[in-house]
Amino acid sequence: MSTEIETGPETGGQPEGAAPRRRIPLLALLPLIVFGLLAVLFLVQLLSGKDTSQVPSALIDKPAPEFSLPPVPDLVDGGAPVPGVSRADLLGKVSVVNIFASWCVPCRQEHPLLEELARSGKAQMIGINYKDKAENARRFLGTLGNPYERVGADENGRAAIEWGVYGVPETFIVDAAGTIRYKFIGPLSEESYRTVFLPQLEQVLASPNG
Repeated sequence: MSTEIETGPETGGQPEGAAPRRRIPLLALLPLIVFGLLAVLFLVQLLSGKDTSQVPSALIDKPAPEFSLPPVPDLVDGGAPVPGVSRADLLGKVSVVNIFASWCVPCRQEHPLLEELARSGKAQMIGINYKDKAENARRFLGTLGNPYERVGADENGRAAIEWGVYGVPETFIVDAAGTIRYKFIGPLSEESYRTVFLPQLEQVLASPNG
């Protein structure tokens, strides 16, 4: 039996012939309440000047999740097959893990910055291809360039869930001990890449596990 809210005060009865009071189930109001709370939270963040792309993650300073993804079928780079990726591949060096998809327009916008980062050699570049078709992923990287040393095919999106991904693109910095140190939500822009992401990466590289 659901809890209900009456739209009018108790009067001990109604005049004869009056329409019955309308009762609104409390559960029907929950979506509206949740939406209102989220809207207030977003407004507070906006007014406080905080970057809404930097949403706190429960995985920050925690070990990267256990995962193992096969390579994108027939994906090659420089004539050699591009391998898949697992958690073990994150150990021993600082890694930048980027969640992307060929159907993701913002992924195309940030791609030149990932290419630049790959050329710098600052970190191991890892790609997780999210809910994509192999032929589309190959075309995407063949056209725009492949900044990744390893690309895992996350066909059902399970690995992205383990990483706590809200949507694509998202980019993580993982230290050499396999600990997630930073998470950037949304596409990297020229400004956020140079003023936010790169300083975070340099900080991880300079740390004991960098």
